[in-house]
Amino acid sequence: MKKILILTAGFGDGHNAAARNVREALELTAADAEVTVADLYELSYKRLNTLAKKAYLGAVRYAPQLWGGIFKVLDHAPWLADGRGLVRMQKSLVQLLEETQPDCVVSTYPAYGSLIQALYHDHCERPFRFVTIITDARSVHSLWYRARSDRFVVCDAATAEVLQQAGVEKESIAALGFPVSPLFGVTPKDLPERPRLGQMLRVLYVINTGKKKCGKAIDRLLAIPNVELTVTVGRYSELKEKLARRAREHAGRLHLLGWTNQMPQLLMRSHVVIGKAGGAAVQEAIAAKCPMIINQVIPGQEAGNAHLIRTANLGAVADGNKDVARWVERLAEDSGELWAQWRGQLEKISRPDAALRIANLILGECDAANKLLRPEQFPGRPAAHNGNAHEVALPARNGSMAMRAQIARKKTGALLCDFHVHSNYSDGKLTVSEVVDFYGSRGFDCICITDHWADPRRLIGKLARLTPLTLSYDQIEEYFEVITREARRAWRRYGLLVLTGLEFNKDGPTKRTSAHLLGIDLKTLISPRLDLMETITRIHAQGGLAVAAHPHLMKSEWAKETLYLWDNQDKFAPVIDAWEIANRNNLFTPVSRRRLPFLANSDFHKPKHIFSWKTLLNCEKNPEAIKECIRRNENVAITLYRGDAVTAATEIVPNRQKQPSLPLGLEAAARQLPETGVSDSLLLHRVAR
Repeated sequence: MKKILILTAGFGDGHNAAARNVREALELTAADAEVTVADLYELSYKRLNTLAKKAYLGAVRYAPQLWGGIFKVLDHAPWLADGRGLVRMQKSLVQLLEETQPDCVVSTYPAYGSLIQALYHDHCERPFRFVTIITDARSVHSLWYRARSDRFVVCDAATAEVLQQAGVEKESIAALGFPVSPLFGVTPKDLPERPRLGQMLRVLYVINTGKKKCGKAIDRLLAIPNVELTVTVGRYSELKEKLARRAREHAGRLHLLGWTNQMPQLLMRSHVVIGKAGGAAVQEAIAAKCPMIINQVIPGQEAGNAHLIRTANLGAVADGNKDVARWVERLAEDSGELWAQWRGQLEKISRPDAALRIANLILGECDAANKLLRPEQFPGRPAAHNGNAHEVALPARNGSMAMRAQIARKKTGALLCDFHVHSNYSDGKLTVSEVVDFYGSRGFDCICITDHWADPRRLIGKLARLTPLTLSYDQIEEYFEVITREARRAWRRYGLLVLTGLEFNKDGPTKRTSAHLLGIDLKTLISPRLDLMETITRIHAQGGLAVAAHPHLMKSEWAKETLYLWDNQDKFAPVIDAWEIANRNNLFTPVSRRRLPFLANSDFHKPKHIFSWKTLLNCEKNPEAIKECIRRNENVAITLYRGDAVTAATEIVPNRQKQPSLPLGLEAAARQLPETGVSDSLLLHRVAR
């Protein structure tokens, strides 16, 4: 098995996008590759890192010239090259190397090269290969190449020339392109054709800054005849609502989208994209062969991207919103002559398969690392730091504690499950992809993503247009597609089953008129307008499960209380497949007293929610067996998850004098408890009734 560690950082979208896309390409290319993606700044500094990212975004948005000056100062600061002052991050790196034992480390952020060079100094042999993926084009910050790397990956020959002029050996540079998503290699059916007279010009406008003036910019674009405009507003839901009136006035010509996973398809279907000169944005446009009109350039790292678009004749750099509209008008003139020129140049340099090329290079570096004579342990000496007094012990070659705990849990034979998980399609913090990696890396067997789906006739449904708390109608099709795609990756990468679900929100003015119902393993959309009984019927018609979410009083934390289903048990108990007996840190003992079929779920919204109640199932690992186990509610248990090892410590069977034995596998788990070191797990076990 080849092990790869990818280091990234959240300062700008390009670094994370590159890391994410390379990981996906590696998993497509080598099924046995073990890929870990980590942000050392987040691991080391947490809240301070969050403040730093906000400060960075504020500087580039509101004081770009100031940031340009800072960029130049940092470009010539020699003290950045030796890793000085990064002790906490060095310790995080050492721990990460210990846990992952990589054959190759890949960096998509410039600071990590100096950190690794400081950790493995002259007298300390580095036991892995190191690959740096440079996310800038043409104007490359010196921090990228000051530290030695086995390979430098750049987007084009011109950027390779910049590195050579700076003294980087030509043999170590690979101009393979920017690692865009492998989805750019899947050509859509409705590719744009040369815009002839009277034909619609499909314009994609990506809003990430300049929100105050975007309304006027949209009006100018829609004033141009035959322009069909798609606007993505990200998570700016208030902006989307403000623009909704324009969408009604220009029916069929203006399409508003919130946060979307479908950017590759949108770019490939558009004649032109309008957006800022970010590294990932420019390279994605090139991969999609979509001409670009740049409406903002941050001095420093984005200058090279804008220069590339202008000098290579791939689009234009506009001077304000009026100039953006003038460039779009020109595209519609002369039977699309200008568009044909831009498109022709893009055809020559587009590399939509760059991530796959880079993946093959990384796998080759893994082979090179494995050919080296490697000691059983990493060097045990402290790293030299140019006279610095601190010492950082280098990692030993042992299996990680997380892996050992996971192996111990697997001996139980039980499936660790969480059927109530939210992503950022509603009010969760993580993307679907991040949710998959978060649960998959912790050894879970089955999860169901259940984002909020609100009745538009009720208050929360009406607010869905104003807030990102629930799924919107223009995202529901994408939601099903993305989860289906990520489910394939989850099974291939982690052996994790990912089911598609929805949390149907029926919120009334009081807790006794409110209900939340989980639909588990849905195949198609169910309207949120249906009443609860009809919704349950539609869920069952698809072979799914209907589960009552947090059906009783929430005592451990503040949350929306939903008692309607509980107060109407006579009506709903015969048709509901299971009731949440535990939701996050709440235990609903009345569910146990009524002998109702049960589940325990996280109601996951952010990473810390993982430490909560979960379900253990003793059944085969496939969706049908899991659903049947829940319906029968036999060999179902709950446990407090407090780490990577989950075991059964104590059995509690309410209202029964004689306690039945544990099912096969769980009894062994109880015996193994001292070995795993998890002492705060609590298990509630249901036997055949």
